[in-house]
Amino acid sequence: MKKFFFLPVSLPFLILLLLLIPILFLLFAGTITLAFQKLGLPLPVAYTLFWASLIGSFINIPIAETKTYAPILKVKEVSFFGIRYPVPYIDWGEQKMVIAINVGGALVPLSIVTYELLRFAIAGNMELIIRIIVAILIATIFSNFFSKPVKGLGIAIPTFIPPLIAASLAFLLGGPNKPAIAYASGTMGVLIGADLLNWNRIKELGAPMVSIGGAGTFDGIFLAGIIAVLLV
Repeated sequence: MKKFFFLPVSLPFLILLLLLIPILFLLFAGTITLAFQKLGLPLPVAYTLFWASLIGSFINIPIAETKTYAPILKVKEVSFFGIRYPVPYIDWGEQKMVIAINVGGALVPLSIVTYELLRFAIAGNMELIIRIIVAILIATIFSNFFSKPVKGLGIAIPTFIPPLIAASLAFLLGGPNKPAIAYASGTMGVLIGADLLNWNRIKELGAPMVSIGGAGTFDGIFLAGIIAVLLV
């Protein structure tokens, strides 16, 4: 089961993050919570979603399994004088590939966007819902264009492209509701454009597991929602 729980960042960066937690909590967490509040979420819910996004980025829920004939890059450990070394190797032949969905990079933003759409639907603001859908479609096209399958990893996208696209769409289509359009287009654009529209290329990646909203797209999704909201 441990293959469904992995670090979304490198180990040195994680250690640095842990050392800077007190400062980051005051600055980073406060900023992100402010972004969630701009979406009309109460403060306790904003704090909960902040931690759910970060902690959930470590968790991948398997939803499907497929077979692939592409060579898969694997790592085995070799012990030498009591020290264990990771040794990469290529595994050929028919392989099983697990398709999973990342909690922090897919389920959390999806729940927020769904909440926003329901809130606007109850308020009878159909014009804003249409604007959000149009913004998501445009962001999806751009995300699909800039995303790239990376063998052994999954689908990757440059980190700062989704936030800039989402912020631009918010200024063009947002009117008085720029934060909602920025967040929805930034997160859903990456999920749909980078991950789902590259579904037919998953078997070519040579990875034992591909995570929707994780690996190479989590930072794009997370930063797209937060930075885009703050930019507007």
